[in-house]
Amino acid sequence: MGPTASGKTAQAIMLSRRYPFEIVSVDSAQVYRGMNIGTAKPSDDLLQRFPHRLLDLRDPWESYSAGAFVEDAIKVMHEITEAGRIPLLAGGTMLYFQALQRGLAELPQADAGLRRQLDERAAREGWPALHSQLAELDPVAAARLQPADAQRIQRALEVCLRTGQTLTELQQVTEPKVQADYLNIGLIPADRQQLHESIRVRFEQMMAAGFLGEVDALLERPEMSASAPAMRSVGYRQLGMHLTGELSLEEAVEQAVVATRRLAKRQLTWLRGWPDLHAVDSISAGCGAEIDKIVATWLEGGASLPISR
Repeated sequence: MGPTASGKTAQAIMLSRRYPFEIVSVDSAQVYRGMNIGTAKPSDDLLQRFPHRLLDLRDPWESYSAGAFVEDAIKVMHEITEAGRIPLLAGGTMLYFQALQRGLAELPQADAGLRRQLDERAAREGWPALHSQLAELDPVAAARLQPADAQRIQRALEVCLRTGQTLTELQQVTEPKVQADYLNIGLIPADRQQLHESIRVRFEQMMAAGFLGEVDALLERPEMSASAPAMRSVGYRQLGMHLTGELSLEEAVEQAVVATRRLAKRQLTWLRGWPDLHAVDSISAGCGAEIDKIVATWLEGGASLPISR
């Protein structure tokens, strides 16, 4: 696990060269077909040599959830272990890791009428005002969210208003759908500024590789719109706003870099509270060797490989 641009794919491939691992992607954007450059999806050549499960599962106008991920992940984890190999889950979508390892709360179905009311309030008052209300009702959930995170603020308020309980309370009463022997390794850079620079450099590389054209091609598809689930992804949303005339290209790029840094900050916040985490400095020269040692010790200690429902 680790924040964006921390080198998760490179380390996963390093481990796959040495151990009987098969990589399972834990990324809420890489599940979408046609979203390759902006999600840093591995190249076709790399995927030929080191296959990744759970890529390209949905069209970009379709929804995908943590619950769907859990079902898909359990299926491929069984397939991998039944073949005598070890699932190596690699990615940065911390909610998916949590849902798999700790279970998902039984939450109420979406209420279209209530959501419409919240949208209307947000149009009048702004999402930061609704974030302030959430901070009063569910301060723990609010602390995890940015004041402009419309989708998650709306859902957290919807849960509070429909059930009389907070999202935080409901999420504490969960059971995982699968039992497994997990080894959690977190790539946590010691130098935040260096991570920020890596994020900027990688975004510039994505732009040079044709990221803007990728977003343009997505929006040209008749099924797509700027409000489609995939277009909420960092980078896609900002470049989409440029293509619809809301931002200059320079503004879109800068906002995307800032949004990616904020995403990394949220990912690191998740990791710092993760139980039984082996934290490794992702920018250390000895990062790979340290990870290898952790894995070797785990395997030598008799890690149980099969998983059971």
